[in-house]
Amino acid sequence: MDDVVQLRSVRRVFGSGPGAVTALDDVTAAFAAGSFTAVMGPSGSGKSTLLQCAAGLDRPTSGTVAVAGVELDGLRETALTRLRRDRIGFVFQAFNLVPSLTAEQNVGLPLRLAGRRPKAAEVRAVLAEVGLAGRAGHRPGELSGGQQQRVAIARALVTRPAVLFADEPTGALDSAASHTVLDLLRGLVDERRQTVIMVTHDPVAAARADRVVFLADGRLAGELAGASPERVSAHVTRLEARAC
Repeated sequence: MDDVVQLRSVRRVFGSGPGAVTALDDVTAAFAAGSFTAVMGPSGSGKSTLLQCAAGLDRPTSGTVAVAGVELDGLRETALTRLRRDRIGFVFQAFNLVPSLTAEQNVGLPLRLAGRRPKAAEVRAVLAEVGLAGRAGHRPGELSGGQQQRVAIARALVTRPAVLFADEPTGALDSAASHTVLDLLRGLVDERRQTVIMVTHDPVAAARADRVVFLADGRLAGELAGASPERVSAHVTRLEARAC
């Protein structure tokens, strides 16, 4: 399988001088098309920074990032914004829906920002794909947390991105809603070959992925493929013990 996302010797440092913090330290990783990867590690290990650099939301201090064959470091801000809009989907823990807009309007928002008039059939098809065909006219306040997250996923999918990034997508959900969202992400990979890269702290969520990549102190700290929640949890526990 071709790699949709590639990071080569990525380093991200915040601040300067004695107070500088190295969030990522020489990280090289690749994510294949149609794969589901979970990223885990102790608090402060660099998980979210890796996701933001890989998605073009933050620029690394050094190293290179490529998405869908495009090197991000060579792009000006306008071109980078266009690439993020057209080729990258991002789902946040807090949903980030516009409260005054309906589910249908929230999903169509990326198309409007791209200068396109959303087609009702196109938007409703994506809502149906996430199991919300009957909720198109509902505003976020009229939806459960799990439904809001599925609207956010539909919004990320409406542009048919090359890769979907998810930062703790089940972090604000109860177990039943988390299960539904994870089933949805797994189904996108299995049925549509959607590439998904997910940061999570939950071993159960991570075990739904094809592989789990671990970070510790901003560096890669191993990976597991097809692992059970118990194996994932044990690996994280060992990393946390080393950090103490």
